[in-house]
Amino acid sequence: MSAERDAAERRCDRLWRNARLLTLAADGGEPRAGSTDRAVLREIDDGVVACRDGVVVFAGPREQAPATLDAAEVIDCAGRLITPGLIDCHTHLVYAGNRAAEFERRLAGESYEAIARAGGGIVSTVRATREASEAQLVAEALPRLDALIADGATTVEIKSGYGLALEHERKQLSAIRTLGQLRPVTLRSTFLGAHAVPPEFHGQSDAYVTEVCEVMLPQLAREGLIDAVDAFCERIGFSLEQTRRVLEAATVHGLRVKLHAEQLSCSHGAALAAEYRALSADHLEYLDEAGTAALARAGTTAVLLPGAYYFTRETHLPPIEQLRAHGVRIALATDCNPGSSPLSSLLLAMNMGATLFRLTVAECLIGVTRSAAHALGMAAQVGTLEPGKACDLAIWNATHAAELVYPIGANALHARVWRGQ
Repeated sequence: MSAERDAAERRCDRLWRNARLLTLAADGGEPRAGSTDRAVLREIDDGVVACRDGVVVFAGPREQAPATLDAAEVIDCAGRLITPGLIDCHTHLVYAGNRAAEFERRLAGESYEAIARAGGGIVSTVRATREASEAQLVAEALPRLDALIADGATTVEIKSGYGLALEHERKQLSAIRTLGQLRPVTLRSTFLGAHAVPPEFHGQSDAYVTEVCEVMLPQLAREGLIDAVDAFCERIGFSLEQTRRVLEAATVHGLRVKLHAEQLSCSHGAALAAEYRALSADHLEYLDEAGTAALARAGTTAVLLPGAYYFTRETHLPPIEQLRAHGVRIALATDCNPGSSPLSSLLLAMNMGATLFRLTVAECLIGVTRSAAHALGMAAQVGTLEPGKACDLAIWNATHAAELVYPIGANALHARVWRGQ
């Protein structure tokens, strides 16, 4: 029996060899001022990855690999770069229609906030999404999801928030579950009922928050459609106290929280998110130092969204140096949505993070892998290549990490592996 057990432990389904490997394991350290990307990323010249039953059993230098590994299939990577599969930890992929007309209005000088207050913005997408069937929502979302997959994404978070009524929020969340059955990708669904006040609750935002907390959230949680809860804490969204009610309701139902915070003003949402030990606080252009310190103490990930910064022509940069100084984990995401970030490329999001926010190559790559996994509460399952984690790989026609960040509109993906396949 001992010999049989030893043989089973040596067996692996697939082994990738002759690779330039970036495991992105945390023992390489976190990016810090003065540190070199090469030191943090710990590039391995002659790397090997082995998996069994969709799980990594070894990832590291060839000379450290067990000599007795018995692989059913061996893939020669010919010196290509292997990273963990990419993770988009903030998207709004499921919606109907588009907002190209509003884009033209912004080009003519109207602000995102003014358009929203005039009945456009999120509410215009709500109208289109309510009119669409679940099958239509799936059909419209698939090309966006496929674009992310083609960029090397193996895990994607998708928010609701364009239904703003129980039946329509359910329709969005159910569409997310369906997408996960149609494509080889891990999807996480986030309930964003507190995204905007729907027309039928105009002037009654407190009553709508009650609907979110006492009707929608409990029912959708019982139906198993929610992995996390989010809210839009902003002057055109929900007040600090209204947001607190949503976060409290999520906690009561055993759900982790995330928060749209400090995008258009310093509403102190980040500090509130930290109070509830949120997985992430996202946007953060107007984050103050007290909020930054609170995020650091709570271990909450800061998710930066350069696509929205670019598309809305924002000029107030997130406080990158402040986040670094306090040791706050930084993630990057596309924020793919119809109004403020119609972006479906994590590779372009990395380039934007580097060029607009002056993030380093290491910060960009860690931001769409290891840190993004933390932002979803999935760091034990994905985000790095380590034994026991999912064998999600991106294999690139590249040899160094910088080659993934600097191109604009190029895609160096050679192969994508999800759960070892």
